Amino acid sequence: MALGMAYALVALGFVLALNAAGAVNFAHGDLVVLGGAVAVAIGAWTSLPGVALLPLVAAALALAGIVAARVAITPLAARPPEATFVATIALAAIIEQGLTVEMGTAPRTAPALAGSGSFAMAGLALGRQPIAIIVLGGALVLATWFLLERTQTGRRMRAVSADRHMARAVGIPVGRYVLLSLALAGALAGIAGLLLGHQFLVAPTQGAGYMLKAYIAVALGGWGSVPGALLGALGIGVFETFVSAAFGDAWASAALYISVLVVLAVRPQGLFGEPVGRRA
Repeated sequence: MALGMAYALVALGFVLALNAAGAVNFAHGDLVVLGGAVAVAIGAWTSLPGVALLPLVAAALALAGIVAARVAITPLAARPPEATFVATIALAAIIEQGLTVEMGTAPRTAPALAGSGSFAMAGLALGRQPIAIIVLGGALVLATWFLLERTQTGRRMRAVSADRHMARAVGIPVGRYVLLSLALAGALAGIAGLLLGHQFLVAPTQGAGYMLKAYIAVALGGWGSVPGALLGALGIGVFETFVSAAFGDAWASAALYISVLVVLAVRPQGLFGEPVGRRA
């Protein structure tokens, strides 16, 4: 559940960026790694615990999300989506190579969110770090849902995602809300990087793996569906954990990809996606 919740934050940011930009941001996984690297660097410099690092990492990656938008997404808004694909792939390579030069290839450990150790409950040994990830991830998911569904800002963000031409026609500053969505996506990616960086370490080459997991979660849940992406990510985390424990990591990856192919063969729109023919 902890792994799935961390993946859920990655997938949630991925969907926000997808809806805002109208194209896939292939640098999103590398923003997750960048968040972990920022946590490692600030933690080594200040010796702050993971909880204190959260707002710093979120702010740094929100800024990184805005920079990514300014460099590789918004200048290409009028171009075909393929242009954004290529630009964000190039941005991902720049982030990966920059981190490799700065950090080296050896994995680093991000500060723990809630310390090590475990406690017993109902005969189960529950790790402090996984429980903290589940609680924090759930709180962030609820906060993002509240922002999108219950605030004027969120309604405008969703209006821009649904139809930016109509949103502009009714007076919504589209560019501002696109940047806000991408900043929020970056902040969620950074927090996910901090959460994943303690248990699964931080290495410059992990971005493609995180990107693939987010892509699979969104494909399973339905393109553009926030609840679908969250449930898809949680399912991936639980599936990987159980299959890996029973058969090993290699079989877990193979089984995951086979399961994705089967699901999409039966429901190409994803488990919670809407058939294209039903869209208005």
